[in-house]
Amino acid sequence: MMLTFTVVVPAAGIGSRMGAPCPKQYLPLAGRFLIEHTLDRLLSHPRIERVIVPIAADDDFFTTLPLASHPRVTITLGGKERAESVLNGLRLTATEWVLVHDAARPCITHQDIDRLIHEGLACDGGLLGSRVRDTMKRSDGTGNVMHTVDRCELWHALTPQLFRTADLRQALQEGLARGAVITDEASAMELAGWTPRMVEGRADNLKVTRPEDLALATLYLNQQEKEA
Repeated sequence: MMLTFTVVVPAAGIGSRMGAPCPKQYLPLAGRFLIEHTLDRLLSHPRIERVIVPIAADDDFFTTLPLASHPRVTITLGGKERAESVLNGLRLTATEWVLVHDAARPCITHQDIDRLIHEGLACDGGLLGSRVRDTMKRSDGTGNVMHTVDRCELWHALTPQLFRTADLRQALQEGLARGAVITDEASAMELAGWTPRMVEGRADNLKVTRPEDLALATLYLNQQEKEA
């Protein structure tokens, strides 16, 4: 029997860096809302049985989307921080393994999900990443360059990230209780003593963060359609 997975897609953030009048997941992108592209990519994968979407308490928009009534989509209450939203989603997760994916990454491909599952299941879980290509600098508090950082072992952390549900739930609970800074699920697992596997993914798995990212995401979606 084929192992299937739940995906938690935290969508309670406001995306302040976009400077938009609404949360970035509800911005228009290639004829749909951004989050619709993301959820469609996930729901169309044959090994994903359920998608849990934690949303803000005052979010009156998500429930108006056609995908909100999809039989494999579950809505739950998000938290003030990403880790809290993910933890709320994990409380509803019944599968042994869970994926967590950013709502603002609409260009995720099935091939990358397959690669993450294949490599992540062989160890203690992992995350998609892309190698740093640019020269990296470290600056001081005033913006002056202190030195150049060796990029050989540096990666951009992407999503999805894949872990055993029980392990991730415990790691997030412990991290939040300690007041730790949890920037993604892998960072919580690292704090708990785990060593996540970095799985190289496509660089076009873009997170829409700034206004100019929308045009780039549109380009990537169009290119991926031509590849399919």
